Amino acid sequence: MGEARPRRPLRPLGHRTRPRRPGPPGPRREALSAPPEQPPLRLFVYGTLKRGERNHDRFCAGFASVEEATVRGRIYDLPYGFPALVVPAEDVHAVGTADYVADANLPHGARVRERAELPGWDSVHGELMTFGDPTERLPAVDGLERFRPGEEGFYTRVLVPVTPASSGEPVLAWAYSAAEGSGVYLPGGTWPA
Repeated sequence: MGEARPRRPLRPLGHRTRPRRPGPPGPRREALSAPPEQPPLRLFVYGTLKRGERNHDRFCAGFASVEEATVRGRIYDLPYGFPALVVPAEDVHAVGTADYVADANLPHGARVRERAELPGWDSVHGELMTFGDPTERLPAVDGLERFRPGEEGFYTRVLVPVTPASSGEPVLAWAYSAAEGSGVYLPGGTWPA
């Protein structure tokens, strides 16, 4: 047998034997470390998430844009200090999932279905907010509204047509809707009454 070669010492995975080159990172390193682009998130709010209400600063600060808007539905004042929105089943385009990036993308690739006249439904007034961080924003607001995809809860995150006051043309946005009305019905469509 021949002479045995000395073995190199074992190093932990990821250990570099040579230091990184000095200087600014190159384009390849930047491309690998850059966070993926997130689609904008559109969210219709009608209660405590509106500007000036108690949950706005905690959950909606940092919005990219906001404008007055309406959605077809009914709004109820609950005895707990917040409202509940009920929307017609015909207006629901999708139900929220735990894939927040896909949910944020959904309104941008889908068309608003033709809307039939539905007697007995109001215009509920609120705000259409746009955010640039759906992977942080949606889990936080889902937690506030106690929405857990695939589970029963008071609210469900639904994709519905929302009509901004500025354009009058409906766009799809996420909103939190209750299955049925309870509390005090607000025929004017605005909370607080």
